[in-house]
Amino acid sequence: MAAACHRHGLHRSMGATGICWDNAGAESLWSTFKYEHYYRHVYATKAELVAAVDKWMHWYNTRRRHSAIGMISPIAYEHSLSAAATAA
Repeated sequence: MAAACHRHGLHRSMGATGICWDNAGAESLWSTFKYEHYYRHVYATKAELVAAVDKWMHWYNTRRRHSAIGMISPIAYEHSLSAAATAA
């Protein structure tokens, strides 16, 4: 696994074994994807699934409102932070 990650330029989590907080964000994201999209569709090919994930991720980041950040999209939230930093 380490060699495959290295070949693709990926950095592995460096947390201790059994520490769940390292991947909590990723686990939450994929749980949401599976609940909101994956279990509701059938994919004939891997390419179709990859395209569906890409489309859903774009929607998730640009359109889906998130309660943890004031019911706005992650992109809108990042833009608000940039605007606040520029104004300061």
